[in-house]
Amino acid sequence: MSLSRCYNSTNSKKKVFNHLLVCVVIVNLLLYNYHKMKKILLLPILFFAMISCTQAQETAFTADALNAKMKTLEGKEIAFKDILAQYKGKTVVIDVWASWCPDCIKGMPKVHELQKQFPNVVYLFLSYDRFDDKWKQGIEKYKVVGDNYHVGTSMKEGAFAKEIKLDWIPRYMVVDKTGKIALFKAIEADDAKLTETLKNLK
Repeated sequence: MSLSRCYNSTNSKKKVFNHLLVCVVIVNLLLYNYHKMKKILLLPILFFAMISCTQAQETAFTADALNAKMKTLEGKEIAFKDILAQYKGKTVVIDVWASWCPDCIKGMPKVHELQKQFPNVVYLFLSYDRFDDKWKQGIEKYKVVGDNYHVGTSMKEGAFAKEIKLDWIPRYMVVDKTGKIALFKAIEADDAKLTETLKNLK
């Protein structure tokens, strides 16, 4: 199976589409029956239905995300898909961070604990530092142990940020051994969803 098929499987797309379709049907039914239901009972149901819809998890990287160019510590350009190809058959934790980000720095000890708990997992650190020297200094200063790549200078720009819906750093993702996204979003390294996902992938 080719790498592109591995990360953009039809089944993954169908699962996300089906989940969203169910959400749309539920919301429409609730709105249709709004006049028949008491407002105090309807609103909580509608709220939870909307939350469920917004939490539909992506299970595959888009072509634009896979083709996004990143930079190695040596300054060489590499596509994200080629980075992931190196870890085929392994579970990968992605940490999107920057040395200027206070929450990223505060969260790094939690990442170190995660590494102790799951030592056989690949840890991939993707930086949005503004300057190469600050990025490299930050790796040393904060003991960022793993594979490091530089994505860009702004987390609000570029194909990769757009495709993973990046709105906050740190941002943690988990990719399973087949290349599918097992966890699309977490913003804390000790998030129960993150640790549970890694336990299930052992």
